[in-house]
Amino acid sequence: MKIIKSYYNLAKPGIIYGNLITAIAGYFFGAKSNIDYSSLIAMSFGVSFVIASGCVFNNILDIKIDKKMKRTLNRELVVQKISVRSAYIYAYILGFLGFIVLEYFTNTITVLSGLAGLFFYVVVYSYAKRMSVHGTLIGTISGATPPVAGYFAATNSVDRASLLLFLVLVFWQMPHFFAIAIRRITDYKNAKIPVLPAVKGIKETKLQITVYILGFIFATMAFSYFGYTGIVYTTVMLLAGFWWLYVCLYKKTKDVNDWSKKVFFASLICLVIFDILIAFNNILP
Repeated sequence: MKIIKSYYNLAKPGIIYGNLITAIAGYFFGAKSNIDYSSLIAMSFGVSFVIASGCVFNNILDIKIDKKMKRTLNRELVVQKISVRSAYIYAYILGFLGFIVLEYFTNTITVLSGLAGLFFYVVVYSYAKRMSVHGTLIGTISGATPPVAGYFAATNSVDRASLLLFLVLVFWQMPHFFAIAIRRITDYKNAKIPVLPAVKGIKETKLQITVYILGFIFATMAFSYFGYTGIVYTTVMLLAGFWWLYVCLYKKTKDVNDWSKKVFFASLICLVIFDILIAFNNILP
């Protein structure tokens, strides 16, 4: 049982579940009332396997970094609960299963979105985060893929709504991950990862968090502007977005870690609200 748990942890289940929620929300938003539950279930499994594969590859590539960061010292590959060779096999199997499921039960553009997300996460982001302060922004490309993949699985079409889903998740991720970076700044400095707080300081990071939250508000409101959503979505998301902005600007505290924690949790609440609203958009006024 311990080895099973180790393999389970190696796939970073928290990341899988979080992204799966956005993928399902994207599916419901695209399907409206025409829900094909077999397609939904297949998309859910396929996307989960692909994300798990990316997470395992990420663990393999980050072994040296994880050894230098307090929060990752006990990861399975660092403490050698699983060999690197076994981890590679595991990652390839997960990826293969994921794409087989997506290919046979969804459509080509869903498969392509999964391939793009995996490539950007494992290859592009893994390199960029070590070399550039813009690594976080590059990483949002893969992080914004799941809701788009869900939407593609339901609609089999690339359109403006799919682009808006992508943009909302890009704008959401930046303040979310900057808040994490502030709290873990010592870890990132020890691992020599050039995240914004470590390179340009807390003040600049707070400014960019504010800008990206404003971007999130505008991106969520674009759904209403283009007629995809109604008054309930517009009202609730506007309140949620400005509440997040309020937390960022007016929840002053001498402890920057406490402030970043508040911004982080506000980001989670806003994303959950967004996911619920777009998932049930078809029955909301």
